[in-house]
Amino acid sequence: MEVDVAKNLKTVLQALPKQVQLVAISKYHPVEYIEAAYAEGQRVFGESHEQELKQKVATLPKDIKWHFIGHLQTNKVKYIAPYISMIESVDSLKLLKEIDKQATKHDRTIQVLLELHVAEEETKSGLSFDACRALLDEGEWRQLNHVQICGIMMMATNTDDAVKIAQEFDAAWHFFDEIKQQYFANDDAFCQRSWGMSHDYQIAVQHGSTMVRVGTNIFGPRVY
Repeated sequence: MEVDVAKNLKTVLQALPKQVQLVAISKYHPVEYIEAAYAEGQRVFGESHEQELKQKVATLPKDIKWHFIGHLQTNKVKYIAPYISMIESVDSLKLLKEIDKQATKHDRTIQVLLELHVAEEETKSGLSFDACRALLDEGEWRQLNHVQICGIMMMATNTDDAVKIAQEFDAAWHFFDEIKQQYFANDDAFCQRSWGMSHDYQIAVQHGSTMVRVGTNIFGPRVY
């Protein structure tokens, strides 16, 4: 099945307000699809497997900003530290410290988002609101000089209930405002609210999202 990546990308971008950044989720999609999106001006792509990402980084243009999405094991950080632009799925102080350690080795600063578990599904990972507050309260993150916390990320429940999805986005938005005021009031870099995927990004932009992660609507069904 031939996918018109350029056309699909334009459709998604037209639905996004100017201030919302699109992360094109390219995991499990071929290099040619990424090249097609790149030719249309897309520069931010999301991947979730270190080995697949490594192969794509080697062959694709160097000005692409790669976001790591999905669960990241601490022992994999060293492989992506030389080139990753943002890690969207930080769910522990241990992972935060490992990212800082590996970024230091490459004299880089890696941007990260704290991943929240808002949905009621057990399969979703991330910090509860209380666990996130505890991590920030503890304060050790302030000593990490090569990692920059830029906001939060979450996934809504996988449901057709638009009201429930909106409520979960709003809960994350309120939590963002709370921790922004309490811990990042003078930090302009802490500004990202990453929520919304192919099936719910249009709801997300109405409920506080500044960054959406869209794959299927651009690249079609994944090829595993």
